[in-house]
Amino acid sequence: MATNYDALGSQARNSPYGSGDPYYNESSGYITPARSPKKTISKWVKFGVPVAVVVIAGAVLGGVLGSRSSKNASASSSAAASAAATSAIGAKNDVGIFATATDSQYLVPIYPMTTNTAAYTTPTFVSTTDTNIAWPQDPFQPSNPSPTQVRSDRPRLIAPTYMWDSLPNLIQNDPYLSSWNNTIFGNATQYYALPPVVYFLDGGNGILDPAREIKQRVKAFSYVYRLTNDTKWLDRTYVELQNAAGNLTGGWGPDNSTKWNPTHFLDTAELTAAYAIAYDWLYNAWTPAQRSSIMATMITYGLSNGVIAYSNNDPEAYGWWHTGTEGNWNCVCNNGLTMGALAILGDDTTGIATQLLALTIPDALQNCALAPSSDGTWSETANYWYFGTTAHAEMASSLLTATGSSYDLLSVNPDFQLTGQYHMYVSGPGSLFNYGDCGPNKYSTTANAMMFYGEQYNMPQYQLFQRDQFDAAEPWSMFWYNPAVTGAFWDGLALDHFFDNSTDQWGSMRSSWTDENALYVAVKAGTLQGHQTHNDLDCGDFVVDALGVRWFGELGSGDYNSIGYFSNDSQISERWMYYRKMTEGQNTILVNQSNQNVAAAPTVTYGTTADVQGSSTVMNVPGNSSAYFIADLASAYFDVTSFSRGVHLINGRKQVLIQDEINASASVMWRAHTNATVLVSSDGLTATLTIGSATTIVQLLNPPSGANFTTTSAVRFPTDPIPPQPDQPNDGVTVLVISLPAGSYTLEVLINPQWPGMSSSSYTTPGAVPLSQWSLTSPS
Repeated sequence: MATNYDALGSQARNSPYGSGDPYYNESSGYITPARSPKKTISKWVKFGVPVAVVVIAGAVLGGVLGSRSSKNASASSSAAASAAATSAIGAKNDVGIFATATDSQYLVPIYPMTTNTAAYTTPTFVSTTDTNIAWPQDPFQPSNPSPTQVRSDRPRLIAPTYMWDSLPNLIQNDPYLSSWNNTIFGNATQYYALPPVVYFLDGGNGILDPAREIKQRVKAFSYVYRLTNDTKWLDRTYVELQNAAGNLTGGWGPDNSTKWNPTHFLDTAELTAAYAIAYDWLYNAWTPAQRSSIMATMITYGLSNGVIAYSNNDPEAYGWWHTGTEGNWNCVCNNGLTMGALAILGDDTTGIATQLLALTIPDALQNCALAPSSDGTWSETANYWYFGTTAHAEMASSLLTATGSSYDLLSVNPDFQLTGQYHMYVSGPGSLFNYGDCGPNKYSTTANAMMFYGEQYNMPQYQLFQRDQFDAAEPWSMFWYNPAVTGAFWDGLALDHFFDNSTDQWGSMRSSWTDENALYVAVKAGTLQGHQTHNDLDCGDFVVDALGVRWFGELGSGDYNSIGYFSNDSQISERWMYYRKMTEGQNTILVNQSNQNVAAAPTVTYGTTADVQGSSTVMNVPGNSSAYFIADLASAYFDVTSFSRGVHLINGRKQVLIQDEINASASVMWRAHTNATVLVSSDGLTATLTIGSATTIVQLLNPPSGANFTTTSAVRFPTDPIPPQPDQPNDGVTVLVISLPAGSYTLEVLINPQWPGMSSSSYTTPGAVPLSQWSLTSPS
């Protein structure tokens, strides 16, 4: 795939949902060997550009730190336990890769519809000391860890020597490690043939794309060298490093200390991390002159600017991110500096490594570690979770392996362990519930922090969920994955979860975890400030997936280079003048054609029949299975006396009812964005949505006088304030609309996916029930 340096790609690609596809940006950076699909997927013009089908067997990811292995070693000593462990892992390996393919449109795993009671069992880390199927214990166990007291052997970052020594045998015995290893080699081979990464300064994202692409390549080259000892990989790594140092013909960026663009410190941090990996993983292969050159470059363009960022003398504001920034910026910046400092400890004669470790660790504890709220929701958006958790996991893992402790980075926020659960529930069969901004291209950023958190928090379901994802195949997974994990992530997993921290307030409801055609509905309320200026004005927003497509979805990011896009999150912010960020561009109610109140403080109630999926990938949903989410959104509007929105899964999770009760002193407009072809009936009470061969019928029940469906394009009203720059086009998106004058209304919109084999008589028309009387059995 061609590398895309457009930070958002919204102008360069025909994407009806803009950059809303959480995997698109990543896929533009990943190179995956072409493989034959095992299952064809219905053709679909989705919110993002379709990519080639990737068979999961060609993915790459994994890894373990050994902490689980050490616990397992002490927990299992009997022959019987060893035999049981071998049996459980044997059952897993008999199946091989659980997923059989990856959806070509959404890049989510496709599971066979089957039952395997031997392998699809409760998620478990099996206790065993058998080094054919589990990591040995890390021999480095300091009794009094210190950030400046590092292990004596190299590498010290993430993958110590004992893991490299064990890895070949584990690759032979574990289908996932084997598959990921093959893909890493394939990716490295393709990267090898490319010229060094070109310097490209994007006004919105600096040189972040080139920085992350370099990091991605360095990881792959270094990994392959360590397993082959073929010096061509060492030499190719050095070329990439020399290029980013400006030492090759043509240079690379400005010829001064700002080469790595510290004004956008993410760039500096990611390049520092890349150099740290190369310095440490290939330490014994470098000549003294090469080590000296790599370290000098890292100090000059990376670590020295980190000292400036933390100093009181920071005229360019390099370090705004280290104060009161509980999100991805703090994680990424502190991680890069930490990895760089750890890599050169013992060789650094300037003292800068020790100086920075005294700054980054306590700062990350006060900021980065607090990014997940009490329910695990990431502070920014579902996509920025990737950037923040990748950096957090890299930093914690590097500290653990290099010094023997994470210094409370994993525990200072007792709810950090829930952020993996957040990622699972924010993921639907039609991609993420991708509210707000989606961020730049991912390249070296993946969801593989799930591997690390699964091990550290004893959450095997996190590893089991992530290992089948398309982005699992990269070097970190080879050391964060515990090959002694068994079971199926979905076994015993609840279909619904509600995240009710006041800043978040959202619900995730579905009919299956393993059926790519399942019904998935996510809806949110929450506050509209305090999300690092990455949110939208979107109280009441929702998405709906069914039949393998997303029927109502998000427009995603606007153009990060737009004037005022990140100005602030006050009511009069220029950010809220752009269509994709204003209330008009969301799937919610619009009152007086005006934005929501940024001071919104919604309240929510919810209920669920608490159904869980069993061991089978075939989820037989009980006929009375139900879930609902109700949000009082009156505080989000200026011209309403009262307003509540309810979303209810009914008829055994085959239909969705969206009900709004509103009393407004200005015009009311119900809006939902779709890239379906929409045909509205002559009476305006039914809209038929078609995407490919799939159909969903939307009905307006018990319509108030004058209420009917119409459609419009996803463009601003002519009367809207003119933004500082034009909006990005939303080609192919239709807005389904109900328009009414000021008044008091109940709007009941029933969404009926046309399930194969389901007769029209099997669909239900629920009775009119006020939201205050909703229950798990009413309406039905």
